[in-house]
Amino acid sequence: MSIDTAENGRRVPWTDVLLSAIASVSWALIGMAGTAALGLHLLQADTAGSLGPMTAAVVALGANGSVKPSGDVSAFGLKGAETTTAMDITPLGVGLVGALLLCWFFLRSLRTAGVVVSPAELLARAGTVVVLFVAMLGGLAWAGHDVITIDGDALGLNRLPGTGGGKGVDIPGLGDIGGLLPSRIGDLVEAKAAVGFTVDTVPTLLGGAAWAAGVLVIALLASRRTPLPRGWEGVHRMVRPAVSALVTVVLVAVVAGLAAAAYAAIGDDHPGRIAGAALLGAPNGVWLGVPVGLFVPWDGRATGELAKLLPDPLDRLLTVRTDQPVTLGRLAELDGKVWLLALAAALMMLFAGVLTAVRTPLVRAGDAAVVRGRAPSVAGGHGPLGLAARCALRLGVVTALALPLLAWLTDVSVDASLSVFGFDAFGAGIELHGHLGVALLLGAVWGAAAGAAGALLAYAAGAAGSRAAPLARAAAGRAATAPSPTVPHGAGPYVPGRPHRPPNPDTNPYLRLPEELREPQDARPPSGGPSSATGDVYGAPTVARPIEPPPRLPPPRPRRTRSSSDDGPPPPPPPHPPRGPKGRG
Repeated sequence: MSIDTAENGRRVPWTDVLLSAIASVSWALIGMAGTAALGLHLLQADTAGSLGPMTAAVVALGANGSVKPSGDVSAFGLKGAETTTAMDITPLGVGLVGALLLCWFFLRSLRTAGVVVSPAELLARAGTVVVLFVAMLGGLAWAGHDVITIDGDALGLNRLPGTGGGKGVDIPGLGDIGGLLPSRIGDLVEAKAAVGFTVDTVPTLLGGAAWAAGVLVIALLASRRTPLPRGWEGVHRMVRPAVSALVTVVLVAVVAGLAAAAYAAIGDDHPGRIAGAALLGAPNGVWLGVPVGLFVPWDGRATGELAKLLPDPLDRLLTVRTDQPVTLGRLAELDGKVWLLALAAALMMLFAGVLTAVRTPLVRAGDAAVVRGRAPSVAGGHGPLGLAARCALRLGVVTALALPLLAWLTDVSVDASLSVFGFDAFGAGIELHGHLGVALLLGAVWGAAAGAAGALLAYAAGAAGSRAAPLARAAAGRAATAPSPTVPHGAGPYVPGRPHRPPNPDTNPYLRLPEELREPQDARPPSGGPSSATGDVYGAPTVARPIEPPPRLPPPRPRRTRSSSDDGPPPPPPPHPPRGPKGRG
């Protein structure tokens, strides 16, 4: 089944489109579900509730969905006690696994289209993936609801003194005072705490559609070997080197965070909990540290037990200075080792600049042959400074868009409280919000500086352009050989273009006839009379008679070769006269 398109008569292979979309979405959701289930199991979250609904809820959160927690507590026979919880946090570890799998299968399906893909086929493949992913999220929204119930008997409350399962309270001189305790204390055993969660269907479907579309756009901009529609050659040579470089260093930072978590789990008493937290939230911590290390300020607060979940010294800063923004300088006042975070972030950006220069094609009009990325003339004669300017501009724009995105993804807002008749029994909360405007400006500055410095380093090492993708090199070559808009296509020495003024033999010697070919003045026809058969050309005199070709020379006579049948054998050489003995006359 296929449909014709306007691009070279190519048809959209709908069978392949559907199969590739099913494979992409299925593997993405399988990876997300496996990561969520393993992380929850290592955190021992499945001891208080069912693992299946919790996994569905975490997958929905990882795909930019929404989960609404709610609860109800019944104790001492009193009604009206309820928990109020609001949660806005994304487990980026689950979302990152799904994004990588979705991109990998989607890009592999596009590479079968050839060097150029039609816009209709690209739109069909991307749209099918998004629609199918949203449909699967609808199933998760239906399955992602559960109620976790905790009773007093499971907590061991039946063994408390004064209850049926426990002993009385004996005080010397007073005896057993168990009966003096409130008669309702035994009802603690029957205390029921029910905490539930439900996946919001409409916000989850809308958020999942935006998440899938954003992931595919980033994948198309970062993949250097995936074809694009005709006319998008500028994306190959200008956008993809910078985007792929920044995506690479961000993923390397996540790998470094996982390695740090594995090192911390070796000497910990509960290594499983550290591993589970790293699976679910390692990108959250790493991508929070990148903007902080690049001096992006944050607003935050932390109260109650949830403050203990933050790393040191962030927990101390938020519990003491809630009215001041979180900056790298204030964190360094509590722990001087925080400056290493700034060093790591700066090195990460420099690495992105080097990768941008290495992956940027250097072929331009007038350049010599590029040998291992080095040419005598780079970027049309601008040399290393031109390369540095291009890399600084491109990486600056990409980083200016990426840094606010990281700050937005790592926003945290969690509030939890237990209220009974309006009385707060306990309260806990975490809030972290980055300044997106400052992140945009700092991203542009850091990207431009890293792009220029990385380009100069790569050019000095002879590695600039050495890892450019074939599609980028081809796009750069076509851009270099494209005709100027003021010159007709195909104009050259053998196909001259339209001149700017009429031809004039007085100023153009190529339009004049030699003197020996000119007709005598008295032989020319009178003014206004007929000319020769050839007529005047650009006002020059015509030829009086045809030019005769030079006489042809007679062909050379063939040389006769002597054969053995005409003459006899050659005579023998004359014999030498005998010579007498030496010394005789």
